[in-house]
Amino acid sequence: MNAISSVDDARFDLLSAWAATTLGRRELAIAPASADASFRRYFRITPAQPWHGHASLIAMDAPPPMEDCRPYVRVARLLAVAGVHAPEILASDVERGFLLLSDLGARTYLAELDRESAPRLYSDAIDALIRWQTATRVGALPPYDEALLARELALFPAWYVERQLGRTLSPAQAQTLAQAFRLILDNNLAQPQVYVHRDYHSRNLMVSDPNPGVLDFQDAVLGPITYDLVSLLRDAYIAWDEERQLDWAVRYWERARKASLPVDADFGVFWRDFEWMGVQRQLKVLGIFARLCHRDGKAAYVDDMPQVMAYLRGACGRYRALAPLLALIDELEGRAPVVIHTF
Repeated sequence: MNAISSVDDARFDLLSAWAATTLGRRELAIAPASADASFRRYFRITPAQPWHGHASLIAMDAPPPMEDCRPYVRVARLLAVAGVHAPEILASDVERGFLLLSDLGARTYLAELDRESAPRLYSDAIDALIRWQTATRVGALPPYDEALLARELALFPAWYVERQLGRTLSPAQAQTLAQAFRLILDNNLAQPQVYVHRDYHSRNLMVSDPNPGVLDFQDAVLGPITYDLVSLLRDAYIAWDEERQLDWAVRYWERARKASLPVDADFGVFWRDFEWMGVQRQLKVLGIFARLCHRDGKAAYVDDMPQVMAYLRGACGRYRALAPLLALIDELEGRAPVVIHTF
């Protein structure tokens, strides 16, 4: 086995042996491909000769009991049925947490996006999102219900406020936050329900043929129709001005209406739902990034917090009902209150 020393561990040895047996090869070139915010790891395998037409493959290591391969397998099939380009599962050992996947390459949207490429890449991503949503079948995925949405919101006070900022909420502050959470949840739960990827952004979209290739979909649910568009257009890792966000959102909305998806007939209402869904996601992401830093030792995620907070503050500043949340954030971060223009 041609394994590099940085991945010289027991699970890597097991994965390498399983892949060699599955591929019927004695020698494999195998090297890290990527990792994510979970315990999953990915390795690129390059056989000496193509295997069933594949010049390279991806091996996933999802160690039980921390990870479960079965949701990944289930959602991969749903994406394929929807006509969305996702890795094909070529072999699996779900009990041990091993999958062998087709390789979508190494060109992420994040690496390829610039002002010239963005219109084409986002257009392709919007088309794929509409195919995914149009394929929705009730019961095929777990619901993005109030309990799950609320658990995600709870990450913000537990990890961002207490661990990142080092603050303890007073009873009055806790009440303000709870009231804001209630308003956010009411909006989110009232939105039409479709398939939701949950992390449909530039690090999980690959420039490929057909484009895009979609990764990291194992946490998919049935939930609010604006969620994945928020993930795409208010990305923690790359930012666009609001004019572009609005333009792409309108393009999505027009195509979604033509596809008979249940978007509101009034774009203004749809945009409001988009922004309120974004507030839920941004609060969650700030909590997750803080947890990744303080619990998991992944300090680089702190660098992405300012962009997420900018989205959050911008949305809260546009809606009167969210003004108390923005004032609370200002107070917790020691900022001077801002002038709020709301509707």
